Amino acid sequence: MRGTALTRLTGVRRPIVQTGMGWVAGPRLVSASANAGALGILASATMTPDRLRAAVREVKSRTDAPFGVNLRADAADAGDRVRILIDEGVRVASFALAPSRELIGELKEAGVVVMPTVGARRHAEKVAAWGADAVLVQGAEGGGHTGEVATTVLLPQVVDAVRIPVVAAGGFFDGRGLAAALAYGAAGVAMGTRFLLTSDSTVPDAVKARYLAATVRDVTVTRAVDGLPHRMLRTELVDALEDTGRARALVRAVRAAAGFRRLSGLTWPQLVRDGLALKHGKDLSWSQVLLAANTPLLLKSAMVDGRTDLGVMASGQVAGVIDDLPSCAELVERIMMEAEETLARLTAVR
Repeated sequence: MRGTALTRLTGVRRPIVQTGMGWVAGPRLVSASANAGALGILASATMTPDRLRAAVREVKSRTDAPFGVNLRADAADAGDRVRILIDEGVRVASFALAPSRELIGELKEAGVVVMPTVGARRHAEKVAAWGADAVLVQGAEGGGHTGEVATTVLLPQVVDAVRIPVVAAGGFFDGRGLAAALAYGAAGVAMGTRFLLTSDSTVPDAVKARYLAATVRDVTVTRAVDGLPHRMLRTELVDALEDTGRARALVRAVRAAAGFRRLSGLTWPQLVRDGLALKHGKDLSWSQVLLAANTPLLLKSAMVDGRTDLGVMASGQVAGVIDDLPSCAELVERIMMEAEETLARLTAVR
């Protein structure tokens, strides 16, 4: 398969992106993805700035291939984190929320490729007008915070609306999906859950087993965690949050917030400010504001500590159709082979 606009823009060999999943996309997974030819994205929201710099350097010690870092555009220290990327020569800056025109300009001036994630056509148009180099479009099938429009409907809308490379996310796990995304006009695909379920992922084996055992029906969307639509595996915590009253939810949220504050080094004002940034324009309770700010700690409980009963297990719907744990190298090679075979069959039909 020839290169695409994504491979030419970022310098990677394969039109595949490993997304920046908190507590999952650390140096080991990112470097393994990069060495396999994909664009590995380091998750930074769960790191202090000093840890971010150290993690970037660790990835660079493990691979010579290009990689990226995912940032929270609304974080109080977003500017400091951007400067770390520039100082360390990171190739790609990925954003879960639309970055400001100023942040985009600062990154582009330094030669960093800017690739925000969007869930609506209008958001893609906005960041493209502000100078973003590419856009990652996540449909409703994707894990974590998600929208309501399926990838097969959202993707062609965005491809038609912007003139920058579009990367498709939400529902992809094999070469057939890559071929389909290319047919829609995308420049590649991005996958989170599929890379989480590899042998290079540091997620505990017992947690991986929980994902592998899940059916499509075990992947749900709930607003109980932070007031926003959040796709994840149904766990004991999800059931408890959906059943608990507001007072008990607030106590739980304060305790979790205190733990994340100690872990992240944030002050209480910074923690609340980050929560309020998510609250803006949304009808969230104070317990949801606090949970929005410390959702990373809930992710850590499952993804690092292995406590599936106490943690959040963000998941795309594809968890219900994944049944193996290949290495990143095996996964990327398999996807490329399947995509080429699929495209060859389609060409033969003509």
